[in-house]
Amino acid sequence: MANKPADWQMPAGDYAGDVTAQNAWDNLATNRNAVLVDVRTKTEWDLIGKPDLASINHEPIYLQWVTLQGVNKNFTRELQAILEERGIAKDVPIYIMCQSGGRSKIAAMQCTELGYKAAYNIAEGFEGSLDEQQHRNSINGWKIAGLPWTQK
Repeated sequence: MANKPADWQMPAGDYAGDVTAQNAWDNLATNRNAVLVDVRTKTEWDLIGKPDLASINHEPIYLQWVTLQGVNKNFTRELQAILEERGIAKDVPIYIMCQSGGRSKIAAMQCTELGYKAAYNIAEGFEGSLDEQQHRNSINGWKIAGLPWTQK
C-alpha cells in the first residue's frame, strides 16, 4: 500500500495482503501494537496447538470463524468488540491466521470492511500447505517455520 496515492481507498472486501508466518512473527516482535488473531476452531487450538507469543509479550486473540454450528455469524461483531476493548487503532497491523490461509483471508477482508487498514492474511496458516501425500506440517506454516507454539 505504500505505493498507493494518499487519497487511495482500499476497495470493500479487500485486505492489506498476504504474509508468511515468519513475516508476521517478525512484525509482531518489533511492533508492540501489532495483533495476532487466530480464527481456527477451539478443537484445532486444543488438538493441534496455538501460537505462543509470550516471549514477545503479546497475547493472541482467539476467535472462531467457524463453530460446530457452522460459520460464526457474529464473527465481525465479536472481532470489532475485542479490538475496541483492546484499544486497537484502525491503522495497527492485524495478522490473521487459520490452518492454511483460507478462513483467515476471508477474516482479513471482513476486518478491512470494519475499517481496519492493515489486516493481513498469514497465507501459510498454522499448519501450512498440503504436501504430495496431502499432509500438512511439512512445507510451510507457523509450526514448520519453527515459531513458538504450545499445546496446552
